[in-house]
Amino acid sequence: MEEWVVVNAVILASILLRVVGVGYSLVLLSQSNDRRFGFLTVMLSLMATRQILSARHATSTLEELPGLLVSVLALLTVYYLSSYVVEERRLTDRLRGFRKAIEHAGHAIFLTDTDGTIEYANPAVENVTGHDSETVVGKNPRLWKSGEHDDEFYASMWEQISTGNVWDGEIINRRKSGELCWVDMTIAPITDDTGHVERYVAVERDVTDRKERQLRIEDQNERLERLNNTNEVLRDINRELVAASTRAEIERVLCDRFARSDLFETAWVGEPRLADDRIEVQACAGTEEEKLDERIANSGDHRRVVEDTLDSTEPVFIDGKTRPVDDPAGAAGVCVPLSYHDADYGVLCVTAATPNSFGAIDQELFAELGLTVGDAINAAESRRTLASDDVTQLEFRLDRTADPFVAFSETLGCTVELDRVGSSDSSDCTVYVSITGADPAVISNYVEESSAFSEAQMLCSHDDCHHVRLRADGSSVVTTPAQYGAAVTSLAITDGRGRLVADVSRSNDIRSVVEAIQSVHPELDLVAQRERERDSDFEARFRSTFEDVLTDRQLEAAQTAYFAGFFEWPRDTSGEEVASMMDITQSTFTQHLRSAERKLFQTLFEERLNTTPSPLGA
Repeated sequence: MEEWVVVNAVILASILLRVVGVGYSLVLLSQSNDRRFGFLTVMLSLMATRQILSARHATSTLEELPGLLVSVLALLTVYYLSSYVVEERRLTDRLRGFRKAIEHAGHAIFLTDTDGTIEYANPAVENVTGHDSETVVGKNPRLWKSGEHDDEFYASMWEQISTGNVWDGEIINRRKSGELCWVDMTIAPITDDTGHVERYVAVERDVTDRKERQLRIEDQNERLERLNNTNEVLRDINRELVAASTRAEIERVLCDRFARSDLFETAWVGEPRLADDRIEVQACAGTEEEKLDERIANSGDHRRVVEDTLDSTEPVFIDGKTRPVDDPAGAAGVCVPLSYHDADYGVLCVTAATPNSFGAIDQELFAELGLTVGDAINAAESRRTLASDDVTQLEFRLDRTADPFVAFSETLGCTVELDRVGSSDSSDCTVYVSITGADPAVISNYVEESSAFSEAQMLCSHDDCHHVRLRADGSSVVTTPAQYGAAVTSLAITDGRGRLVADVSRSNDIRSVVEAIQSVHPELDLVAQRERERDSDFEARFRSTFEDVLTDRQLEAAQTAYFAGFFEWPRDTSGEEVASMMDITQSTFTQHLRSAERKLFQTLFEERLNTTPSPLGA
């Protein structure tokens, strides 16, 4: 009896476990809709039905224990399957999230096998490479290789990732359209538990816009640095030009300062020789300086570019073969004409020490440099002419030359003689002349109708000779020679014909001065060129010293008063009349004149005291 009770208890427990398993499986099936729980539900139902049907034929407890054990295992199977399904669903959801993230990522992501064949590519691959994500599967990333990197670059990349390391860097790819793009790429190997590489994952981000901005900024910074360095060179040159007193010194300073800069390799100043096809090198500096002047002097290419530069009157950029180029960025050098008005003082040629040295430098900077140097050379030669005792006297014939003073003489049938050239500015100057053979009223009417003269003031008259103060434009034969380092000493014109005489220091380039004057007045005919010494060293020094200490208005007041006869006795012109001529008040005129007189006596007496030898010869 007891055995029967135990057997029935075992059977009942087995059935209950199977029924619980069926219910548990049904609940999980309704929650997850997973077919595997449906299969377990059917299996446990059949097992429970069989257990119920076989319960009447039970024999012993030992025979029923395996059924009970099967029921327990079945229930445990449902429990563990439910845990597995939960974990599987969690992983599936996570993988689904990862896939969505990859699918919607802005970066191109693709997987390749160990040979580099693409197994998967997200849609963003098309945005980065231009190739459809589906069409690149089965192909190699060499499909968008740009050719901008050498084989060593790719070999190094492949060696790094094949050994299990991550490669990260920037690479230039070529889109399907053919345009280049910058890509920030990361390639990581995917390994198994043993560290063996199974495949690779690559992430590419298009950074073309950022890279182009970066390159533009770097280029701008580089251009700015070159420009600052060039400006520093030009500032140094301008400062040193002020201290230079001769043309040779100016040319040497110019070449030395360019050669000292890291941007430039050589610098030289030269001009074509008339006797042959060589170049006269005035100064040079830079690498191989000892041989540089010989190499330049004998170079036909340099001769040609120097002539082209002088003809164009603009800076000419050249390549490494001394051929003109339009783009300064690719230039290896530049040739700059050194000129002052129409006077040419040769060409400055500068070669670059580094590529693209001229890319940031405005052509106008070199054009202004050429004018500045030409102005400095002209000023130095003018100073030498005024201070030199040894001069070359140039005599020009004026024969109905297109000039205001010639037209004045020819129209009025009078004689015009130069007394003195007074103050001047960039547009016109004051000239004191003596006019014989013309009535003052006629002279005044002519000047009023002439565009070459802004005003005329009758200073004084002696018999038929009238001293007149004229304001003439800056292009007359009187003012032009002074612009090129020559000092006009006399001018006499009668009925449109006459002579102009000017002195030039022998150290100046006489040919350049003559050519410059004749370029403005081509009708001028050079009839004589004489070497002479000035009569008095003291006179030239005294005149130069006196004029240096006077202001322009003080000098004009003294000159006007003198030529107007203010110092005659009795006076030909009163102080009030002279002031009216200068369009100033009488008190202002008196102040200017007193200052000029004081400086005159101060210069005269101090100069004599400083230059007269002492009785002891000390």
